Amino acid sequence: MTTLPPTAEPARSGLVVLAVDDEAPALDEISYLLGRDPRVGEVRTAANATAALAALQPDADGPVPDAVLLDIAMPGWDGIDLARMLSGLPHRPAVAFLSAHDDRAVDAYEIGAVDYLLKPVRPARLAEAVGRLCAARDRADEGREPAAAAPSTATTNGGGTGRPVPADDRGATIAVDLAGTTTLVPRSAVCWAEAQGDYARLQMAGGASHLLRTPLSVLQEEWEPAGFVRVHRSYLVALDRIVELRSGEGGHRIRVTGQARPADLPVSRRHLRELKERLLAGRRPGRRTGP
Repeated sequence: MTTLPPTAEPARSGLVVLAVDDEAPALDEISYLLGRDPRVGEVRTAANATAALAALQPDADGPVPDAVLLDIAMPGWDGIDLARMLSGLPHRPAVAFLSAHDDRAVDAYEIGAVDYLLKPVRPARLAEAVGRLCAARDRADEGREPAAAAPSTATTNGGGTGRPVPADDRGATIAVDLAGTTTLVPRSAVCWAEAQGDYARLQMAGGASHLLRTPLSVLQEEWEPAGFVRVHRSYLVALDRIVELRSGEGGHRIRVTGQARPADLPVSRRHLRELKERLLAGRRPGRRTGP
């Protein structure tokens, strides 16, 4: 690969966009419209969140997409779930959403979306969104430090690219085995993790659970910067899922939301002080009231 001298300004290629929609006709239409925009250099497609995550990995074919245009309503992980997972990627793409309804716009902008388009999408409106995606790509390029300047202590992921990942982004997506298939699940959907020997059982929002081949102590080290707290030798809990801390004859317990019924988990005396400090310093009990 030819390396430009430090004073040279690298040529900027067209925007690489990944369009994600589970409806084939809608995906074909948005891909066609994107392909007609001269600012777009390449359009890729994915029919679900799993395929999109695979296409966004640094070891996938071709350059990593600069931008993702996401449908909100998809089976399995929806567009909002996928956008949250993207925060853990070393090369985070700009995100814009597509939806037939406007009821998720607040959620979209809270997680950093650059635009929110209503279906059916007008070409002129899509052109505005492409402009915002290009601007976001340019800002990211200007703020991205060369890999050589990264601290040697930074933890990296992403196929050995060497790009630094902030501590609170490590493990933002988790690989779990489901019926012989490896699937990525978002850490943000984990309510708590329970120790099971050298494994950890992840209890997810909505009621699902996954057995992870990782000791709870390792998860604690990696996930504490991302808002998890050890409350017991057997439990690591997401702070923003805790809605109540109470004491009784049997000791202290917490109420954890996210599943069909709130869970009641024990708090050991050893971890009580840190739990109280984390709750007071960060998200307080009662902030999250549902899944």
